[in-house]
Amino acid sequence: MLVRIDPSSTVPLFEQVAASLRRAMADGSPAPGEQLPPARELAASLDINVHTVLRAYALLRDEGLIDLRRRRGAVVIGGASSRARLAELAAELVREAKRAGVGLDELTGVLKEKYS
Repeated sequence: MLVRIDPSSTVPLFEQVAASLRRAMADGSPAPGEQLPPARELAASLDINVHTVLRAYALLRDEGLIDLRRRRGAVVIGGASSRARLAELAAELVREAKRAGVGLDELTGVLKEKYS
């Protein structure tokens, strides 16, 4: 699994790591039940602080995509690929709404209308 970051980007590193992992999960790699790389290993390979990776993992845990356990590490949860894909689409929608000058209330209204 390839995780990419752009140090020159204005997006915080932990968000870049989480987004890269989210994209990988949306594509089905890693599969449910598989472990993500240990935080220290991933941090070393990206030449970033281990706490940055841990913050990315915590974000993915809060989104319901991975399970964090001591001595077991970060494990992809079943159904994570569909949730990860949805999270990526939502992030893309929010970016596009911001570019278009659409506020949160208006965007929420559009979503509610389309969901019905």
